[in-house]
Amino acid sequence: MTIHSTVDLVTRTGFRFAVRPAAETDDAALKDFFGHVTKDDLRFRFLSAIQRVSDKQISDMTHVDHRQTEDFLVFASDTQQMIANAMLAADKTMTTAEVALTVHSDFKGKGIESALLDYVSKAAKARGIKKLQAIESRENHCMIELERDMGFIAKGIDNDPMLVMLEATL
Repeated sequence: MTIHSTVDLVTRTGFRFAVRPAAETDDAALKDFFGHVTKDDLRFRFLSAIQRVSDKQISDMTHVDHRQTEDFLVFASDTQQMIANAMLAADKTMTTAEVALTVHSDFKGKGIESALLDYVSKAAKARGIKKLQAIESRENHCMIELERDMGFIAKGIDNDPMLVMLEATL
């Protein structure tokens, strides 16, 4: 898997989309994307009740080392509209990484979430990562169910009854 290339994917429903790593020039596009997702999607992605994604958060997603941390941008193949975003952030030993993703509400139910999570999981494995983790709000039933269906095991997080950790061995 080439780190800086665009990859075309097709979901189980036949929806076509392209995934590529974020570049330092993508700040405006990523800010626009997060400006058009629902408040719940922002809350589920950032695990807080933010009203908007800050310029620093956007910069942190686009100015990455492309090894330990990668941020993926997802575009509809037919319109080139950004429709999703995924983050992969590994620990210093490159053995465990966290994954988080957001799909624009207009594009949910097309299989993007599962295809994107599968793609990011494969990217993690190609980097030598052994364990993938996702921290979810317990209210994010769709992602918890999807991750469980994809082999992630759920467990509680000490001292935080609102969150659940899902882990998969790669």
